[in-house]
Amino acid sequence: MKAIKITAPGGLENLALVDIEDPGKAGPGQLRVRLHANSLNFHDYLVVSGKWKAADGRIPMSDGAGIVEDVGEGVSEFKVGDHVVSCFFPLWQDGPPEVDNFSDTPGDGIDGYARETVVCPVTWFTHAPKGYSHAEAATLTTAGLTAWRALVVDAHLKAGDTVLVQGTGGVSIFALQIAKAMGAEVIITSSSDEKLERARKLGADHLINYKSVPEWSARVRELTGGRGVDHVVEVGGPGTLPQSIASVAIGGHIALIGVLTGLGGNVPTALLMARQARLQGLIVGSRRDQKDFIRAIDTIGLRPVIDRSFGLAEIADAFRLQEGGRHFGKICLDF
Repeated sequence: MKAIKITAPGGLENLALVDIEDPGKAGPGQLRVRLHANSLNFHDYLVVSGKWKAADGRIPMSDGAGIVEDVGEGVSEFKVGDHVVSCFFPLWQDGPPEVDNFSDTPGDGIDGYARETVVCPVTWFTHAPKGYSHAEAATLTTAGLTAWRALVVDAHLKAGDTVLVQGTGGVSIFALQIAKAMGAEVIITSSSDEKLERARKLGADHLINYKSVPEWSARVRELTGGRGVDHVVEVGGPGTLPQSIASVAIGGHIALIGVLTGLGGNVPTALLMARQARLQGLIVGSRRDQKDFIRAIDTIGLRPVIDRSFGLAEIADAFRLQEGGRHFGKICLDF
């Protein structure tokens, strides 16, 4: 069967399409899944680009979706023919966070889903949403679940709240869709007026071009009558965090989920204290969180926004599109 492997010394030019041994039938407590799609995330980009060191020969991609081909002895949750999607932290099943690294994350510490077939423990997958394509389902593992946890699990989003979303990548567009589905008001930032208009069509209430308005926190406070927003989905990291803290309401919540501008920097701690806001880091979520999110999707009818799909052999081109920042929503591999 076909798979993608990272060959030393890493980098997009060193992603190889190879033949590997078929994993065989499902054993006790296992599923055999014929994979049909992956979705791209910044974490995957760090791994495949060599910016984040991975083992030579590692199979990348954390997000995998496909069809159950075989179930092992003792498996009752799934049957042959079920559509399923992988979990980012396969060992974190439920409860509060219990992992702070990627040693057990597919596509990083262990082999991922850029391959045609996998045999894994049954608890490494959940059912996919009803009516979803495989590519749509694959977007949920990392980006979708991160947005869900940031706003619903951790921040307890409710109707009438105001949410600030940064950019128009996968997590941010999911956050926009989730917030609107739950009755929140959404302010979104981007450097592209064209992308902002696309966000408006998805329901964004207020648009800010951060190139035109570099001190965008002032505009956020103007839009909220000086109060600030209840929730910030912070994807930039140190380069945007000071503006996010200036934008948040007293007692508000900032979900720190990205480091697109770097791994460290100055934080206006006095302002954070004055706002009495909660700054919470998070990395994706548990299998239980994913099941809850998918149940919500089946109820509200949310559909992911996929900018473009590529074949498995075109993985380097897919990451070059992501690298250029030209996409809106998610980029997928569909095979």
